[in-house]
Amino acid sequence: MFPNDLKKSPRRILVVDDEMLIRWFVTETLAEAGYDVSEAASAKETLQRIDAQPAPDVILLDYRLPDSNDLRLLETIRRVVPTSSVIMMTAFGSSEVVGGATRLGVFCVLNKPVELPELVALVEDAYRSRHPFDLETRHGRGSDPHA
Repeated sequence: MFPNDLKKSPRRILVVDDEMLIRWFVTETLAEAGYDVSEAASAKETLQRIDAQPAPDVILLDYRLPDSNDLRLLETIRRVVPTSSVIMMTAFGSSEVVGGATRLGVFCVLNKPVELPELVALVEDAYRSRHPFDLETRHGRGSDPHA
């Protein structure tokens, strides 16, 4: 079900959700798929993780957190780690939220509840959107994109 070649090099994922059970399911699923996953439960914790660790390749961001229920956290993330792909998850997917998130450069907006197999595929797509030559390296074609 999951690509086995993900284990060759860590792909850093940050899962941001205030609901512990959702964080656990998503983290376990992505870790099983070979991702290096860290977690945050609030906007403050998210920014601390981003400051303390190498930039995540993909950030799964819940729209509503205890200390953030608008797009300001997304705006800060896009400014601080512009190379990270962001997938926003929300149960409040109004056209204003989706439109604002899209203008701020999210990879996509998912409505909760999220199907885990779909989420793994989207994380991979988001990763590839930022690292297009990594797939070739994983399939033995070398790291030179001009080869």
